[in-house]
Amino acid sequence: MASISAEKLYKVFGRRPQRGVDALESGATRADLRQQGLTPAVIDASFDVKEGEIFVVMGLSGSGKSTLIRMVNGLLEPTAGTVSIDGDDITRLTGEKLRRVRRDKVSMVFQHFALLPHRTVGENAAYALEISGVSRSEREKKADRALDMVGLGGWGGSLPGELSGGMRQRVGLARALASGTDIMLMDEAFSALDPLIRRDMQDQLIELQHELGKTILFITHDLNEAMRLGDRIAMMRDGRIEQIGSAEEILNNPVNNYVAEFVQDVDRTRVLTAANIMEPPVAVLGTEQGPQTAHKLMREHQTTILPVVRRDRTLAGLVRERDVATAVRDGGELRVVPAEQVGVVRAGDHLVDLFGHATEHALLIVLDEQDKVAGVIPRVTLLAALRSSPPAADEDGGQPATTPDAQLQPTGGVA
Repeated sequence: MASISAEKLYKVFGRRPQRGVDALESGATRADLRQQGLTPAVIDASFDVKEGEIFVVMGLSGSGKSTLIRMVNGLLEPTAGTVSIDGDDITRLTGEKLRRVRRDKVSMVFQHFALLPHRTVGENAAYALEISGVSRSEREKKADRALDMVGLGGWGGSLPGELSGGMRQRVGLARALASGTDIMLMDEAFSALDPLIRRDMQDQLIELQHELGKTILFITHDLNEAMRLGDRIAMMRDGRIEQIGSAEEILNNPVNNYVAEFVQDVDRTRVLTAANIMEPPVAVLGTEQGPQTAHKLMREHQTTILPVVRRDRTLAGLVRERDVATAVRDGGELRVVPAEQVGVVRAGDHLVDLFGHATEHALLIVLDEQDKVAGVIPRVTLLAALRSSPPAADEDGGQPATTPDAQLQPTGGVA
């Protein structure tokens, strides 16, 4: 079950908003509704946020993203559709039941900190716990722990006015963490910060997420921020969700021209990883196999380099064509370049981190988390990955061709 689930959400402002929903479902445009004095802010939005993921809603000003998050936390009632938090349909809850869900399950981090200036940093971090009736000693303990998590240990007795903007935003994050909720809603949380401080806060959030595994719905207008933080991203325009997918899916397979144009200037090297562009090796050589087998594989597959793998598919090294030819001619042992001298990268490494290796090695070997060979990246493939975004899907729904996931297929009986 998804932690957050939204289904066919509409929010129309003005008199008789339901009439606006009916009109939109019948094919009316936003312009048509404006002529009737209605403002459609969110139109037919459906998405699920999985437990433990960072789900980013990205859109320009006026796209409907802030209205969307206000419906998720129950501050705005949808004109139509439903929002569920851990299976509870909050669109059907009122009064104390709604407040309980918002208090016990959801915490908010705002763009402009929303700190109480007359209260200390520690009191601000503990404020949600105070509202919930937690004892003073317990809330102080939780607040101190949360402040430590965000790098503000020892600042609990200071006032917000004594802190920099980045530090105040850390207090807001600490308050959300101290509340102990599994779900965090972050509405343009880092938008008011200077670029360097903003990146520090993004790093802080990524680090905390690895440690705590919260479910985070993050709103931003910054595409690079969305690409950096989001496990999945929902691209919004004019109240509608245009596409939902990982950063890689949106970069490589935009569903329409709007998304394609939006992402065309993204620095792909800081989004795509080795896993996104690696290829299965045309062949691999087992450690127990000799120069004759290597020679045969090279001829059959028209390659000059073969990775050498053990039976558990961990990397032993590689062999080069000239060494294979020498061993076959002289009847000697095959020289294997040890793994320590091979261009080895990790599946999760970003492309920007691969160029140093590629200047020294024509072929990069990609290892997975278990140190097994997952694929290879020829230098030409790395360079080709820097091209601009591929054409978008046809506006009528046709999809561009995609490349199947690469999988290692050992040759010559290697397990």
